[in-house]
Amino acid sequence: MRRRASPCLAACALALAISFETGGAAAAPPARVASLNLCTDELLLLLAAPEQIASVTHLARNRDESPFWRLSRSYWANDGSVLSVAGLRPDLIVSMGGPARDRARLAARIGARYLRLPFPSSIEELVAGIRSVASALGRDARGRALIARLRRLESTAPANRVEGVFLSGGGFTQPPGSLGAQWLALAGIATPPDIGARMPAERLAIDPPDLVIRSRYRAGQTSRAQDWIGFRFLERSPGTRMIATDGRLWTCAGPGLVAEIERLRAEISR
Repeated sequence: MRRRASPCLAACALALAISFETGGAAAAPPARVASLNLCTDELLLLLAAPEQIASVTHLARNRDESPFWRLSRSYWANDGSVLSVAGLRPDLIVSMGGPARDRARLAARIGARYLRLPFPSSIEELVAGIRSVASALGRDARGRALIARLRRLESTAPANRVEGVFLSGGGFTQPPGSLGAQWLALAGIATPPDIGARMPAERLAIDPPDLVIRSRYRAGQTSRAQDWIGFRFLERSPGTRMIATDGRLWTCAGPGLVAEIERLRAEISR
C-alpha cells in the first residue's frame, strides 16, 4: 500500500522543483520581466512593480480570457515562447509548465534567468508559487501581503458549508480535491464527493443540486458548450439556486480569486 507524503515533504519537494529551475536567487531585483503563461501573467501583474513588467502573453490582453486585460494592455504581448520576448532583453522570464530545459537554455543565451513554476494543485502550492515569484522579483513584502490576505480568507472560512456544484460550459466542474474545490470550500461550499471533472446532464435532470456556481466564461458566445442541455434542466428546476461567477478567474484559480470568494460568501449568506 502506498503511503501519502506528509504536507512538509510535499512542500519541500515543490520548493526543490522550483529552485532547480531558477538556479538560486538573483543578486538584484530584475528590471525587465516577461511572463510566458496566463497564470504567471496574473502573478506578475499582482506582484511586480509596473515598471518591472516587460511583457505578458497575448491571452492576458484578451478580455474574454483575463479579468486583468485592461492592465495587461499596457505591456508588450508575447506568444508564450522565449523567442517572442528575446528582443525585449528581459533579465527574468517566468512561466508555468512547458518545456523547461529548452526554455531555460534559450533564456540563458539572451542573459535571462528562467523561473518555471509547476501547476498548483492546492492552496499551499499556490502560496509557494507566490513566494517564489515575489522573491525572484525582489518584492517579498508584496508577496507576504498577498499571502496574508489569502490566510485571512482561510481563517474566516465558514464552519458550516452548503453543498454546491461549480458548472462551466459543457458541464465541466471543480471535482473534489482540486484547487478549484479548495477555493469553493473557502466560500463555504462543499463539493459533492461523487462528481468527476464533468457533470452528466442526466444527473441534473434526475437530481438537480440545490446550489450551482455557474461560470460565465465566454457566456456571450454561441457554442455547444454554452448551449449544453444540462443548463436547460437547471433553468427548469425551481429548487436550484444559481449564482454567477467570473469564469476567467477560475482558469488559473490564482490569487485573483480572493475577492471573488469574498463575494460568493456574501451571496450565499443572503
